[in-house]
Amino acid sequence: MDGNNRWARQRNLPGAAGHKAGVERIRDAMRACQKLEVEVLTVFAFSSENWQRPPKEVEALMSLFHLYLQHEAKKLRDEGVRLKVIGRRDRFSAKICRAIDAAEKLTEAGTTTLVIAADYGGQWDIANAAKQVAEKVRDGDLSADDVTDETLHLFTQLAEFPTLDLLIRTGGEIRISNFLLWQSAYTELYFSERYWPDFDEQALCEAAETFFQRQRRFGKSGDQIEEAARA
Repeated sequence: MDGNNRWARQRNLPGAAGHKAGVERIRDAMRACQKLEVEVLTVFAFSSENWQRPPKEVEALMSLFHLYLQHEAKKLRDEGVRLKVIGRRDRFSAKICRAIDAAEKLTEAGTTTLVIAADYGGQWDIANAAKQVAEKVRDGDLSADDVTDETLHLFTQLAEFPTLDLLIRTGGEIRISNFLLWQSAYTELYFSERYWPDFDEQALCEAAETFFQRQRRFGKSGDQIEEAARA
């Protein structure tokens, strides 16, 4: 969800105003996902590298995150949406950790899922999974021969969810910035020039439409895919 700061600067507003507008836009994304019958929506709220931003901006982001957890959890529960937060938690305040735990517990019965990636990095996700696998091998629960890509996947942050289909980046940058690196091996990528606060429900539906028009081959040839579709 990129472009909050630039959106605010264009309007002569403080950066915090852009982040606040960005939080509001999540609701539009969720409405679009409901129409499209999307099972899981993952939003990149705060990266491992975002701690390097100015302290006041980090403080504002943490405050918004805490408010979102407090104010939105009941709404998510009432709409049948489960909330799950992925990423590290040891660098968050105790107050935020309590709010995460409370929101996840309150919404645990939801049938669709909103995943918030906070203090998350794709490289950290892979390294953390590898560490857990190494501990299993050390303790004798796994042998080295048991370690495959499927094994490692089981210890990644989104292992319980379906394969990632579409990754959208707003804000005009053509990179994925350490987001879901493991999960993106065969993910379709979509880059939008719109800043996140301008990426409304219609914009997400347009991104989905481009996804539906693509032929996903997963290493096979186009002819093989077309032949299987005719069968």
